[in-house]
Amino acid sequence: MKNRTWTRNGHSGHQNLMGRLIQLVAFGLLSLALIGTVSAGPREQAKRIHDRLAGVPPSDVVLQLMEAEVDTGQPGSAIDAAYRAMEDPNFYNVTLKNFAAPWTNRDQSVFVPLNDYIATVIGMIRDDEPFNSLLSADILYVGPGSLPPYSNFNNDHYEQMEAQSIDMKANLQRTTQSSVTGLPPSATAGIWTTRAAAEAFFVAGTNRAQFRFTMLNHLCNDMEQVHDVKRVPDRIRQDVSRSPGGDSRLFLNNCVGCHNGMDPLAGAFAYYNFNETSGSIEYTPGAVQPKYFNNDTNFEPGYRTTDDSWMNYWRNGQNQFLGWDTSLPGSGMGAKSMGQELANSDAFASCQVKKVFKAVCLREPENSADRFQVSQMVNSFKAGYRMKQTFAEAAVYCMGQ
Repeated sequence: MKNRTWTRNGHSGHQNLMGRLIQLVAFGLLSLALIGTVSAGPREQAKRIHDRLAGVPPSDVVLQLMEAEVDTGQPGSAIDAAYRAMEDPNFYNVTLKNFAAPWTNRDQSVFVPLNDYIATVIGMIRDDEPFNSLLSADILYVGPGSLPPYSNFNNDHYEQMEAQSIDMKANLQRTTQSSVTGLPPSATAGIWTTRAAAEAFFVAGTNRAQFRFTMLNHLCNDMEQVHDVKRVPDRIRQDVSRSPGGDSRLFLNNCVGCHNGMDPLAGAFAYYNFNETSGSIEYTPGAVQPKYFNNDTNFEPGYRTTDDSWMNYWRNGQNQFLGWDTSLPGSGMGAKSMGQELANSDAFASCQVKKVFKAVCLREPENSADRFQVSQMVNSFKAGYRMKQTFAEAAVYCMGQ
């Protein structure tokens, strides 16, 4: 009996010892991994910068040059290495294409063909065009003359550019929308008036989609996050029922909180439409698109759109936190001026930086160090709205992780 008791206890002790050994080994391996991450040398750090930005390993020559830049330890030297990594064509053809593609469709899918919206974002980043002109500039990027010419009616030009794997870093050419699409310069509004954006967000509906997806993609706030029932409802359109389902409380406590801010701003799109039959954007200056009067009998005393004027009611109340530029008037006519209003907000700058951080570091900011880094990057971004600088800063910050 004593022997059996000793055997059971001995077996139990053996199990405890083995379990302890396994824990120690696991802890040791984890510690080694963490030490390896923190103490990665200049060569490994350089390779990580290149991998994060271009998505492919650098050549030996490029790696040696980047290693030397990282190894100096001088302020800005690692940034130089990141800029060198961004010379790789894959940064443009793959990284930036995948970065911008979800903004161009309602499903927010990356699996879409190259289009004029994506190409224009890529070109603006390549050329260090001030990114706060994204929603207002008369700008367009096209491919070389060997391709089918740019068309207002199809996407063949860009699909062929992608099918032929044309190097966008070397071959994208800057032009103006007004010289190619026929829109007057005053009607061009950056990516809003590209064919791809019109097809996705000006089609059918009431043009509110263009505004809602801009908030989501470029200010990182969906409508629920800017919901404010305290704003004046005087520009909410006629199609919004004031008693949905016969209950006015639904309007007063829910619907009004989005529409009282969105509808006054979305008035800027009153002259735009995407014609599904022709496959092209339409602009009708002085004539409000009929879609603005859809379901206008739902509440006839509501606001009836008469022109493309807009007002930003979110400059007051809780949505002041979006950080509006007080040097701008906060109201105006047309999409171009409204695009300037949105793209010069603090929310726009913060959104671009957070998206770059996630794309490069492969995660959201998750601790105080990350959040401090993001705030520093936002300040840097607002100094010149240079997206390449933001990509470089994110890659250097995450090179040891």
